[in-house]
Amino acid sequence: MYVILIYDISIEAGGQKVSSKTFKTCKKYLSHIQKSTFEGEITKSQIMSLKFELSKFIRKDLDSVILFKTRQEKWLEKDFWGIVNDATSNFL
Repeated sequence: MYVILIYDISIEAGGQKVSSKTFKTCKKYLSHIQKSTFEGEITKSQIMSLKFELSKFIRKDLDSVILFKTRQEKWLEKDFWGIVNDATSNFL
């Protein structure tokens, strides 16, 4: 399935470390497209692994992760406003 993942990490109580770990974990599974936004093809089992890894340091009372899912990228229309940085355009 094709997903878009976005996260928002609070800077309170060691948030910079959490943000860094979140970024590195997401980069293992998805393509980084902008600041705290990732996208790409991923299997259900990979989503479960990603969620498990993120749950080790995401603070439920301070941080937020949202995962948008669609069957395939072709069902998602992208409009770029401003600088176009389509990090996934090199995929077949």
